[in-house]
Amino acid sequence: MLFHEVLIIGGGLAGLRAAIEVAEMGRDVAVVSKIHPMRSHSGEAQGGINASLANVEKGKEDSKEKHWYDTVKGSDFLADQDASEILTAQAPEVIFEMEHWGCPFSRTPEGKIAQRPFGGAGLPRTCYAADKTGLYLLQTVWEQNIKHNVKVYEEWVVLGLATEDGKCCGVVSMDFLSGELIAIGANAVIFATGGIGRIYANTTNAITNTGLAISIPYWVGVPLKDMEFIQFHPTSLARTHILMTEGCRGEGGYLRNKDGERFMSRYVSEKVMELGPRDIVARSIQTEINEGRGFPDGTVHLDLTHLGAKKILERLPGIRDICMNFIGIDPIYEPIPITPGMHYIMGGIETDKDGQTPMEGFLAAGECACISTHGANRLGGNSLLETVVFGERAGKKAGEYVKDKDKKTKTKALEDALKREQDTIEKFRKGGGEENPYKIKDELAKLMVKRFGLFRQEKDMKTGLEEIRKLKERFKKIRPVFGGKVFNLDLLSFYEIKANLDAAEAEAVSAIARKETRGSHYRTDFNKRDDENWLKHTLATYTPEGPKLSYKPVTITKFQPEVRKY
Repeated sequence: MLFHEVLIIGGGLAGLRAAIEVAEMGRDVAVVSKIHPMRSHSGEAQGGINASLANVEKGKEDSKEKHWYDTVKGSDFLADQDASEILTAQAPEVIFEMEHWGCPFSRTPEGKIAQRPFGGAGLPRTCYAADKTGLYLLQTVWEQNIKHNVKVYEEWVVLGLATEDGKCCGVVSMDFLSGELIAIGANAVIFATGGIGRIYANTTNAITNTGLAISIPYWVGVPLKDMEFIQFHPTSLARTHILMTEGCRGEGGYLRNKDGERFMSRYVSEKVMELGPRDIVARSIQTEINEGRGFPDGTVHLDLTHLGAKKILERLPGIRDICMNFIGIDPIYEPIPITPGMHYIMGGIETDKDGQTPMEGFLAAGECACISTHGANRLGGNSLLETVVFGERAGKKAGEYVKDKDKKTKTKALEDALKREQDTIEKFRKGGGEENPYKIKDELAKLMVKRFGLFRQEKDMKTGLEEIRKLKERFKKIRPVFGGKVFNLDLLSFYEIKANLDAAEAEAVSAIARKETRGSHYRTDFNKRDDENWLKHTLATYTPEGPKLSYKPVTITKFQPEVRKY
């Protein structure tokens, strides 16, 4: 068995930023990552990171309070305002810290950090590095981890938590190279494992983003919060669903239907147009397609041609590369065919504003956590910000928590957890059925798009829940898992598919129960926001019979709910 004072699961921005904080506090810290950290999904974030730096023309100065208000309004007033205030108040110092660590932000002619407009923001506050912002931030924090000699267990995957007396005391992991199960003890564990996009077929997420990480704590009693709120990015590349950054519209790109019309004036003010918040723009695009104003292939066009070659090559080079390599068009000369794609989950593992979950010794940060800074809809540019702000806070909280703890492995609890996962794997190996687990995975992904997409209504969602539960029954009859040890991705997939089904069920039950429209949760049968009955967070707690729901109030400190117009 291994032991570290603080163990961080996930090698993306949130996890690596947490590791830096713990290391600087002098604690023994390690990171477990199923891929090399520089391949983490944080590197796929393109458009930018928000902060009120006020690098705009005189008379249009930004402020932390304006950023805070835009975030709360964007959330459709479901964000906890104490958490979103922390997010926006710490933003400038986060940007300057990243700059001082060497992040190569794009610059204004005066040498200041450049900022572009993003949807739902009153001012250009999205700092960017061309259209590869996440990648450059990830490189920056990775270099700091190397500087601090942070131990990384690369190509290891966590399969379960070890607990003792209701406290987290470590994990059970699998080393892909050897196939061995290894228990790692820790006085504090931080999950920073990213999103769950692969429960949907039309996702911008990497194949590593499954429901496993949020299901692991869910299975041992940690609630999942606000699982019904799923963000669909307005612009994913046709057929591939690769992200086309909001920076395309921030730089002045147009959305056009088959008649060449800039149709967003039908849905938001002409002042806002393509820079409405993501939930509204995504539904507007889908409405154009549904009502026959899309192109025959079921898309609309993202038109950058008027921006000119110089601007595209300077600010959107990655977008051009993707378009040329994946669908054979050059956006300098041709519009980009796009559709909305599942992009982000506002919900996740319930935490407080320091990343602490209801389980002592177990914390979470980044997209897998629901703090809740984003409420019912996240503004573009706030996700990268969340990873570094709350990654740092979770690291600090964990470092403080372990300060006076014995550096001692809880052997019995780890042995019990190890035995549990060994038994699970043995059941997979002895599977006597003939069901193909990958068919179950694909059927789930397709039904989530159909039943729990941009537009929802009770009959469809209840049908979807029935279909999820039928797939769960079929999963009990899957064929035996591949018996090899070295890089047994078949075994990992069995775990992930089981987790996808449970995460999807938690989303479905939560969505059916919320009888209102709020942010990304748009119900055609309850198409108004209902603050009297539904200004509250959903908590889903695991039971063998299905999720048990409870609710908790939204924290409102300054901004009272108002009609959300753009």
